[in-house]
Amino acid sequence: MKELVEVIVKALVDNPDAVRINEIVGEQSVILEISVAQEDMGKVIGKQGRIAKAIRTVVKAAATKENKRVVVEII
Repeated sequence: MKELVEVIVKALVDNPDAVRINEIVGEQSVILEISVAQEDMGKVIGKQGRIAKAIRTVVKAAATKENKRVVVEII
């Protein structure tokens, strides 16, 4: 899951070296915290949060295959 998000986010930003993804694993769920450079924040969130929503949708679809719940946070 972490690798999937990393590939998507790095393709969106101008500074892919600044992308950091922290994975917090629980019993039933996984939390993915995405951290990017300040100037790339808008590119990851998108207009009215559309890109962030699309990332969450893709991750949710991938997580459903593994019977897990994934929460994506952009910090």
